[in-house]
Amino acid sequence: MVEARAAALATRSIKTSAKQAGLLLAMSMLDLTTLEGKDTPEKVRALCAKAVRPFERDEDVLGFRVPSVAAVCVYPSMVPAARASLESLGPVGAGVKIAAVATAFPSGQFPLDVRLDDTRRAILAGAHEIDMVINRGALLAGRLDEVADEIRQVKRVCLSTLCPGRPDHAVGLKVILETGELETFDLVRRASDAALAALHDVERELGPTSALDFIKTSTGKVQPAATLPGTLVMLEAVRDHFLRTGHRVGVKPAGGIRTAKQSLQYLVMVNETVGDDWMNPDRFRIGASSLANDILRQLVRALGGRYVAHYEFSEC
Repeated sequence: MVEARAAALATRSIKTSAKQAGLLLAMSMLDLTTLEGKDTPEKVRALCAKAVRPFERDEDVLGFRVPSVAAVCVYPSMVPAARASLESLGPVGAGVKIAAVATAFPSGQFPLDVRLDDTRRAILAGAHEIDMVINRGALLAGRLDEVADEIRQVKRVCLSTLCPGRPDHAVGLKVILETGELETFDLVRRASDAALAALHDVERELGPTSALDFIKTSTGKVQPAATLPGTLVMLEAVRDHFLRTGHRVGVKPAGGIRTAKQSLQYLVMVNETVGDDWMNPDRFRIGASSLANDILRQLVRALGGRYVAHYEFSEC
């Protein structure tokens, strides 16, 4: 039933001005990502420049500015380079958040105190958001309470650690479920419910904050990564959690989303499952990098009547 519903939503057709608006919205929801062992400060600086200005010639070619993306996502060691790069770009750079994949990404198998310290260091370096990986071994072994407690502890670190120069900033948490390792939709739902409950527990304990929390499909290091059916299960969990508690949590599919057409399919699913309140970067993100240039190609095609080569756009 989940697969049938996701397939039906993927057939929706979006045309003309609605398609253009959808593509621009998808661009604003992107988390541009570089998570490789060969990452360098120079590569991160290029990523940040792309994040702030996805298309350098947009005003000449399209007649308007393409929006900046929502965030750049990097390893904790690259957070200082990302912060320096975005701050050097002035007010426009300040609109792009820095997400750090802390907590022993991508395995999540380090001792908890190491993962908490990893989180704390990333925040002190300047991260606005933490992407944590859950302990899938504990989840698959049935130790759901242990997984939920670890999420609560990471969330408390996010809310209790203050970054120098940004004392009033509340750090958001994205909880990565790694749905490709969970094997069944039932387990994806149970993991989603546990993560949502843990995030809500900390909010009730410490009080509401401006932090933006998400549940996220994947690290991008395991196949399959994001899928429409898996994301649908997570969106339904978020919807049901909101109806029970009034607590809003975002969703982020990540990995394997490469085409503009796919991004529009995800936006249709969000709109039909959780509604307009989630149709913004505060409640829905897409973890991708190659997707940005395909969105730009589709925009140029829609407005100029022709496709352009990939080298017309900067790489990130």
